[in-house]
Amino acid sequence: MEIKAPVSRHDNQDVQEIPTWGSPLHDINQFLEFTIEKAISIMQAKAGSLLLLDPKTRKLFFKVVTGEKKEKIKEFKIELGEGIAGTVAQTGKPLLIRDVSQDPRWNRSISDSIGFQTRSIVCAPMKIGTETIGVVEIIDKADGGQFQETDLKILMEFADLAAQGIGNAGQVVIIKRENKDLREKLDNKYRLVGESRAIKKALSEALKVADSNATTLLLGESGTGKELLARLIHSAGPRKNKAMIVLNCAALPESLLEDELFGHEKGAFTGAVGRKIGKFELADGGTIFLDEIGEMSPGMQAKLLRVLQEGVFYRVGGNSPVYVDVRVISATNRNIDQEVAEGKFREDLFYRLNVVRIEIPPLRERKEDVLLIAEHYLNLFQQERGIQRITISKNALEKMTAYDWPGNVRELRNALERAVVMGNKKEILAEDLPILASKTDYPGIQVGITLNEALNRFKKEFIKLNLASTQGNRSKAAKIMGIQRTYLSRLLSKYQL
Repeated sequence: MEIKAPVSRHDNQDVQEIPTWGSPLHDINQFLEFTIEKAISIMQAKAGSLLLLDPKTRKLFFKVVTGEKKEKIKEFKIELGEGIAGTVAQTGKPLLIRDVSQDPRWNRSISDSIGFQTRSIVCAPMKIGTETIGVVEIIDKADGGQFQETDLKILMEFADLAAQGIGNAGQVVIIKRENKDLREKLDNKYRLVGESRAIKKALSEALKVADSNATTLLLGESGTGKELLARLIHSAGPRKNKAMIVLNCAALPESLLEDELFGHEKGAFTGAVGRKIGKFELADGGTIFLDEIGEMSPGMQAKLLRVLQEGVFYRVGGNSPVYVDVRVISATNRNIDQEVAEGKFREDLFYRLNVVRIEIPPLRERKEDVLLIAEHYLNLFQQERGIQRITISKNALEKMTAYDWPGNVRELRNALERAVVMGNKKEILAEDLPILASKTDYPGIQVGITLNEALNRFKKEFIKLNLASTQGNRSKAAKIMGIQRTYLSRLLSKYQL
């Protein structure tokens, strides 16, 4: 937030010396005091004050006062329309009073109480938009003379500057409050829920490693909450006020992944019309979360290793090194130890990533958390949609706890969301839950059928089971089964699945 000093309407250089909001005088109280003192100095006056309008009581109170009796003056409150200051606050128009003794609007009670003989006053409103939020008042020329129109113009500029400072300070407070509310909402929406021993162990390990900069490897099946745990580590650590950048390594081919991670220079390739800042550079000082790290190609693994070792990289098409300070958290649902043993994942990179390893248990191993997770997401859905409290029927709960949830928490969340949308908005029923059977209907070895028929039955049930475990994602199911996605599509058509 920055307030620029106003363009002087009378070319007075002293007004331009007022610091901008966002300069070292960033505290609003200090800023307002400096503004009044500067106005008194420029206008060669004896005293000055800044009064704000209380939106509840609709009375003016003294925010800034100069002089020996300032603490006594701050005890006073002024009604709208009362005296010179009250009139300016009520009408929103500035006043120049050359001789207060000749003006019926003058209220001498404050001056008399402190023994100050007031002669001349200039008073200007402080406005945010069309709303008057207070006034600035300057009293008596130091040489005993009277204020003139040029003095009023000067004061109006100071009043505008003060109002702008207050307005921006208010916006800062609002933004901070909104950010706090947003963080609380996000913390509530994106957090791991559970009381089981297994999840408590993972959470405890995450909080321990959060205070360090150690690279952390999160292991767990798809949908268990690896990204949520990564966010917890980031938000609980010393980098929480910096950026956390998330990238799914499985979503991009090698060339695009390199561009996303490291960025590129203008002209690096066709279509590179300008410099692009990569994810590592965006995460400088903060955290980068590399999901599905096991999907990264050998070439990209080598480039990532260099960043981890040296903290430096080159943008695509660039010759200048880029130095970064980034904490790396990675995750995979693969058996990474086996990948390393088979030479599919670089051993040296694995050791760099695996400084701290945290395993997140699948939902089937913490069935006692199913109800807690379900209630957590139900509350979120109700808040988002403005729905009254929805309960879970006994049959629905039994169905949820008996199910193995191959898609883990993600599948449970999606199932509940569908039940909220498609159900009766009062109670989650068993039939509202789109839960697929986790057991195959394949009857095993049978006699009386041909080998080809037996193979077809097995293939059909095998495909159904794998599609259920990947929530219908054909690419993932094909990968798990070790076949091409196009071949899987043909089998789906053949078996009418």
